[in-house]
Amino acid sequence: MATTAAPRIGWIGTGRMGSALVRLLLAAGYDVAAYNRTRSKAELLVSSGATVVDRPVDLADREVVFSMVSASADLEAVTSGPDGLFTSAEHAPGILIDSSTVSTEASTSVRAAALRRGTELLAAPVSGNPKVVGAGKLTLAVSGPRAVFDRAEPILRVLGRAVTYVGEDELARLVKICHNVFLGVVIQSLAEVTVLAEKGGVSRAAFLEFLNASVLGSVFSQYKTPALVNLDFTPTFTMPLLRKDFDLGLAAARTLEAPMPVASATAQLVASAVGAGLVEEDFAVLIVEQARRAGLHLTSEDAPITDGLDAAGGTDPDA
Repeated sequence: MATTAAPRIGWIGTGRMGSALVRLLLAAGYDVAAYNRTRSKAELLVSSGATVVDRPVDLADREVVFSMVSASADLEAVTSGPDGLFTSAEHAPGILIDSSTVSTEASTSVRAAALRRGTELLAAPVSGNPKVVGAGKLTLAVSGPRAVFDRAEPILRVLGRAVTYVGEDELARLVKICHNVFLGVVIQSLAEVTVLAEKGGVSRAAFLEFLNASVLGSVFSQYKTPALVNLDFTPTFTMPLLRKDFDLGLAAARTLEAPMPVASATAQLVASAVGAGLVEEDFAVLIVEQARRAGLHLTSEDAPITDGLDAAGGTDPDA
């Protein structure tokens, strides 16, 4: 449990993922105040012990502030925009820990704005979703000044089972972008081979049971099996967000002169699916587009299968 000397924490962005992480901090005994653009979402945390503020700037007197927003423009808005975190004439947090998936350019800009106010920035993107949080399997990549990381590490370890310091400045942004590009490539590959097996007469449940038990199986392939088999595309991560991350990844590849032929091809398939209107569903819906191209119409197999996380407990999945 946190002690009375523990830093007071602010949290910007209480979507379903942010809310799951705030609840971990509250359960650990931290004093947390939260802001969300739609206030009603933040108010859901009051019963767990959080306080709610009306503006990001109302968190400026907190020692540590986390932010978890959807895009680069959102991060710049909640930090330096009207009523942003850095607009207080009197206060500024000691540390801002940003867990958004944004470009390195946006992160560099926010870091400069933070330093002007005496605030240190740690980039700390996460891998997981609320059910992964509940199962205790969240991981974080963190970059920024090593001494600041060392100060913040006890708080970060409340959130995830693995906290990896990857270096200075914005390197964690690149790590997260690479992670999400790989995520897209893997789900597309998984969709392709699953459709191939089904077209040859193998049920999706049987094929994925075999794959998950093999050396190629993973926590991710197991976790996505119910969606692929039973066509439950309740969103954990949507196609537009995946497309954004492919854009960021391919832009980084151009800058660093690192060819990514497989990622480039997958990005086109993701863009095609978004163009087909698959914007609200989980990104596992790529299997439906893959089946369509193969001349198959998929139906749910209604198989009693597990995602591999239930035994560890968890909350409803989200992105």
